[in-house]
Amino acid sequence: MNHTFIKIFSVCSLSILLALPVSAQDKNEFNPIQTGVNSLNIAPDARGASMGDLGAATEPDANSQYWNPSKYAFAYSKGGISLSYTPWLRKLVNDIFLANVSGYWKLGHEDNQAISATLRYFSLGEVTSANVDNSAQTLNPYEMSFDVGYSRKLSEKYSMGVVLRYIYSDLGYSDSYAGDNSTGASAFSADISGYYTTFPIIGRNECQWSWGWNISNIGTKVSYNHGEDPAFLPTNLRLGTTFMFPLADYHTLALSLDLNKLLVPTRPRESDYDMSTTEGQKEYNKALEDWEDMSPITGIFKSFSDAPGGFSEELKEITYSFGAEYSYNQQFFLRAGYFYEHEMKGNRQYFGIGAGFSLNVLRLDASYMLATAQTSPLDQTLRFTLTFDMDGLKDLFGRR
Repeated sequence: MNHTFIKIFSVCSLSILLALPVSAQDKNEFNPIQTGVNSLNIAPDARGASMGDLGAATEPDANSQYWNPSKYAFAYSKGGISLSYTPWLRKLVNDIFLANVSGYWKLGHEDNQAISATLRYFSLGEVTSANVDNSAQTLNPYEMSFDVGYSRKLSEKYSMGVVLRYIYSDLGYSDSYAGDNSTGASAFSADISGYYTTFPIIGRNECQWSWGWNISNIGTKVSYNHGEDPAFLPTNLRLGTTFMFPLADYHTLALSLDLNKLLVPTRPRESDYDMSTTEGQKEYNKALEDWEDMSPITGIFKSFSDAPGGFSEELKEITYSFGAEYSYNQQFFLRAGYFYEHEMKGNRQYFGIGAGFSLNVLRLDASYMLATAQTSPLDQTLRFTLTFDMDGLKDLFGRR
């Protein structure tokens, strides 16, 4: 089997498919951040996706583990569990998908703390490769993660949370000569987050203003090819705010903003060095070696100042999400939002729309993505989320 081809094909396929194509861009300026396990950046639930991929400070729900786990401490229900399914890149293929199960449970009589957990599975479908004897082999690359979290109120208005995560990535690379068919790479990471909410009185109306932050995937590198090809996890800093106010009796509107920045150092590029000279080649090789040997913690601090274009390029690494959610009596929801990433850092730009319907026991949410680029493989992406409320189930069975 052509091992190098399969490995590079699998890794690059995942990276390319998760970013929108950039047409007619200057290669010297197009410089997206490169990480491993890119599927960790895919929003799992329909509610957050329909508002432009945001959720740092929105109302707590069963999917808060991905956006900001510290929100669980402020959840109104005793517990909840959600099931989400996303057919991914259906304009290109029909067997790539993300499945996600997430839930939480409040602890104690005061309900000021909670435990939570999430299991997510990202399938890359089937990939057919050729062996050295020209025979075909079918591979099923995938990535998955499992995490558990704990959140607690530190005051009436502020909470913090922590999450521990195990990550496994199997991109289909195997070493048949060595008799090793297990090629998955494992990693461990942690999240730390905070959530603040207050209820200001504006006019005669009580509003809600919330702020949230989450630093996710702080952890080890993921090493493919028996440690020969290490990659940084997509460590991410998320900051957000949400302002919710009543429109009339039973009618509310929430406006939200999230900012994201990957805390990953920029990989050196040959185009930034004079590769026509021996000295330039040495400088590039030394920079690449330093990047590969850099620890994840050092990389976090390095990520704020290592862009080749200086501070102006660092600002381009920030993505923006704007969203709104209308609610009628907390039973019917309409949502819309927009996600923006600079064209030189990946060029993902799309609108999200969605709706939800809630009963005492369950809530069904759906979202639809509309990319601004007609050639985007992310255009027309659908997400579905089904959430079960533990209080509702308790009341239902209690009446029986």
